[in-house]
Amino acid sequence: MKKSISGNKEKKERGGAGDLFFLAAVVLLAAYGVVCVYAASSYNAEVQYGDKFFFGRKQLIGFCIGLVAMIGISFLPYTKLKKTGLPALIVSLVLLALVFIPGVGKSNYGATRWIGFGSFTIQPSEIAKYGLILFIAGYFAKDPARMRSFKGILPVLGAGISVCLLIIFEPNMSVTMCVAAIMLGMIFLSGTSKKALAVLAVPAVLIVPALIAAEPYRLQRLSAFLDPWASPKEEGYQLIQSLYAIANGNLFGTGLFQSRQKYRFLPFAESDFILSVIAEETGFFGVLALFALIGFILWRGFRIARRCDNFYGFMLVSGIMLAFGIQTALNALVVSGCIPPTGLPLPLVSAGNTSLVVTMCGMGIVYGVSRHNQPKKNIR
Repeated sequence: MKKSISGNKEKKERGGAGDLFFLAAVVLLAAYGVVCVYAASSYNAEVQYGDKFFFGRKQLIGFCIGLVAMIGISFLPYTKLKKTGLPALIVSLVLLALVFIPGVGKSNYGATRWIGFGSFTIQPSEIAKYGLILFIAGYFAKDPARMRSFKGILPVLGAGISVCLLIIFEPNMSVTMCVAAIMLGMIFLSGTSKKALAVLAVPAVLIVPALIAAEPYRLQRLSAFLDPWASPKEEGYQLIQSLYAIANGNLFGTGLFQSRQKYRFLPFAESDFILSVIAEETGFFGVLALFALIGFILWRGFRIARRCDNFYGFMLVSGIMLAFGIQTALNALVVSGCIPPTGLPLPLVSAGNTSLVVTMCGMGIVYGVSRHNQPKKNIR
């Protein structure tokens, strides 16, 4: 009997095959993203850098690094991450603070959101999302009774607000809203009382219009969202070009690599607005297939969370899948003109190695949870 128990424990530490369907779907989406980045950026890259493969090659490198990191991190028993919550939060806050140091922080299009030296840059806000998730999951798992009182969730609120403040000062309202939504979502999933959630929800809703009113450029973006054709060459330009791309795609699209809007009509075609180019080239059915794949990843991910044999794993996986789902939804709503334009990449698809590698690492953690909770057979 003792030998059998010892053997089972060893198998669990080593892990099984895990949810291979989830892993395959994530790899497929990220690989498709490499193709889409090249398709959306080839003309702009040739004009700007004299190399049509410039952005595509960078995305391919990020994909390879992310793939190795994703597989590698899946072998680590996820329970060992429980002690990394506070250090991960501290590192995230430090990285976010470094953005404001002259010579270290890198500015682009009026925002300082990156740190780096020379051509090497990283976006700390992408890392901070997952640092906060690790902290919240570890905090609630250490003492689940904390979630039953408003006082118990104050450290989580303090951590989340600190991250949000540093990001909004960059400024980056879109990622701020994403981080705040992740925090509130994890508090909800932790089992916090409805009364506490109501107390949190009211100020969270009220602060959005306050943030918009605080900056003139946000009011301009709101105005452009309400009537983009009122300023077709200024604030409304990007949204109009995005809508043109989506409309041009019709049902079946213009064909892969055949986008017209990528010829420097649509700004950020390879990053924040890559979904518009995908819609133009693959049409309604292509976008439908893309979101079916994304929906499949979300379903398998939350299924892994539900089947997890401990509260920490449930919270960790749920937080990662919330980050993926919320960011995907916000990006889709922006490019389709359902909410005011804001800069937020489509996870695993948009150009940007920090976002790609960090997201794939997060997915590696999710896959690792499935491996170490299902050591004998795959999840069906």
